[in-house]
Amino acid sequence: MAGIHYMTQDGLDKLKKDLAEALAQRPVISAQIAEAREKGDLSENAEYDAARDAQGLLEVKIAKLKDLVANAKIIDESQVGTDKVQMMNKVKVENITAKRVMEFTIVGETEADFAAGKLAATTPIAKALLGHSKGETVEATVPSGIMKFKILEISI
Repeated sequence: MAGIHYMTQDGLDKLKKDLAEALAQRPVISAQIAEAREKGDLSENAEYDAARDAQGLLEVKIAKLKDLVANAKIIDESQVGTDKVQMMNKVKVENITAKRVMEFTIVGETEADFAAGKLAATTPIAKALLGHSKGETVEATVPSGIMKFKILEISI
């Protein structure tokens, strides 16, 4: 899972909070396992199986969160320019095919929320926009084909 994860300070703070909450669940699940174990035969103990499954899922979540926190690279928003599209820019584009204007903020994968207009830098559309200037037309290869976008505005 190792690799750099770009995010804002707020994004990192949220991940650290999520990690702390997950770590706090360890003793709760351990107690559930111990309680279920006391009930006897483990081969037919549904409570024990459920608690063990919950423990496994929690450990996977903790490992993922630890990786994200350990490999986080904070983007200094004061260093973000608007001459070319880059992480943390708000980009207004026109979808030439659909004749529709859209606005996205390019963010790290962990902060992406399409409904809120936050587009992960790893998506095909964001990859196509990154590094281009206002007025340029770019093509993004998406699952449904090729989409053309004209960059109308770049802001912070």
